[in-house]
Amino acid sequence: MAKVEFHPGQLFPTIGFIVTNRSLPNERVPVFYNDRGTAEQHIREGKYAVKWLRLSCIRFAANAVRLQLHALAYNLATFLRTSATLKAIESWSLASLRERPIKTGARMVRHARYAVF
Repeated sequence: MAKVEFHPGQLFPTIGFIVTNRSLPNERVPVFYNDRGTAEQHIREGKYAVKWLRLSCIRFAANAVRLQLHALAYNLATFLRTSATLKAIESWSLASLRERPIKTGARMVRHARYAVF
């Protein structure tokens, strides 16, 4: 199956080929692989932002619980990123959301009883 995409600002279209052994109708093949690519992006984000591959327990059940807690943390962070934040932050990855506020510069002024940023 050939896939031709026209993007604004490009002189020539992007041409791609999809070779598959799945028995899907032609219009469902690109949708399936686009969804698969989106799922792999979520998995990559979970691996690097939440570090859900760090399963260092000896027992299988403990690692299963730990993975479920990592998945819950990822889902909660994604929910908060998309619903409870500004529109500009909504498209950030979880790693950026975790690291950017830390790298934001601030000036601290100390007084006798309190500190102000």
